[in-house]
Amino acid sequence: MDAASPEPSLYTVKAVFILDNDGNRLLSKYYDPELYPSIKEQRNFESNVFNKTHKADNEIAFLEGLTIVYKSSIDLFFYVVGSAQENELMLMSVLSCLFDSLSHILRKNVERKCLLENMEGAFLVVDEIIDGGVILESDHQQVLQKVNYRADDNPLTEQSVTQHLTEKLALTSNVLQSAKDQIKWSILK
Repeated sequence: MDAASPEPSLYTVKAVFILDNDGNRLLSKYYDPELYPSIKEQRNFESNVFNKTHKADNEIAFLEGLTIVYKSSIDLFFYVVGSAQENELMLMSVLSCLFDSLSHILRKNVERKCLLENMEGAFLVVDEIIDGGVILESDHQQVLQKVNYRADDNPLTEQSVTQHLTEKLALTSNVLQSAKDQIKWSILK
């Protein structure tokens, strides 16, 4: 490997954030702990990105040594941030998956008010697409299936999120109980 080439990073995606049309943060996740570690630094970065992109017709920007792909819809701006060496097509596939997944959950009303009413679903979608900066999924149908959402169902509600978490908790509880039983019987033998 060439000495001038940067080391590959585990963080394929450095950050994801959604801003409203005034540049205010609605949702954000930063995956690289060394990139803007404080909230103040993150907000300054988001403000710089917004100022550079909100009036542009492009889909990609380079700022502060980072590659940023973005998309807007009505009064929202979606951003996916990667390193300067990151493949723009990979970042764009994450952005498209995020946008398409949220579009289904919000029943094609991809706007600030609907997003705020479905914030739990938005965070679930982001978590299904990216885990710790690593891209897990770029197919919105797979993401929607994983968050137990189908386009013909009702939008994701607090009740369905609670049900999803309760089911996961019950599975974990069953596994723990089974392990306890196995230990108990191995001790009693």
